[in-house]
Amino acid sequence: MPGTVNRVLLAVVGLVLLAVGGAVLAVGLGAPPPSWWLHDGPHDALLGVAERTRWRGEAWWWPTVIAVLAVLVLLALWWLSAVLHRRRLAEVVVDTSDGAGALLRGPALEGVLSGEASRLDGVAQAHVRLTGRSEAPEARARLLLEPHAEPVAVLDDLSARALAHARDSAALRALPAEVRLTAARHKSERVS
Repeated sequence: MPGTVNRVLLAVVGLVLLAVGGAVLAVGLGAPPPSWWLHDGPHDALLGVAERTRWRGEAWWWPTVIAVLAVLVLLALWWLSAVLHRRRLAEVVVDTSDGAGALLRGPALEGVLSGEASRLDGVAQAHVRLTGRSEAPEARARLLLEPHAEPVAVLDDLSARALAHARDSAALRALPAEVRLTAARHKSERVS
């Protein structure tokens, strides 16, 4: 539900900005202004002299304008970070074949996946995160590989062991995974 509300709000804000921006562009290029437009034509200033100097003598005006604009920018940045932030999956629905189902904590499954992935040959460290929906989770894994590790073999082991065990134990149809591999860096030492 929050995703739907977010999409609707983004669509409404986008349409309003598109309409106002299109109207400003059209009037600026010489088109006749729409009936709801505030000004008369392309040579009419957005803020006239009287509108610009109306509050000049008031000490509270410019700090208030700057504060309101700063709050709007902070709210927009917060909204953007909320949209871009991939949330962790709190729980996974397990099909128990009796129609009732069960819930498995997402962090518990993440811990088991991370532990099993870190025990694979060639993996120095593993971190797994679950995203997606509780009925169709997705795994995002970051693996730190040891110098002797072969990436293809590590990916095959991860798919055949850790991901397969998690998929089977949670009775999931599929468990798609995005895996990021990083090679371990060792400091060079002087040999004498």
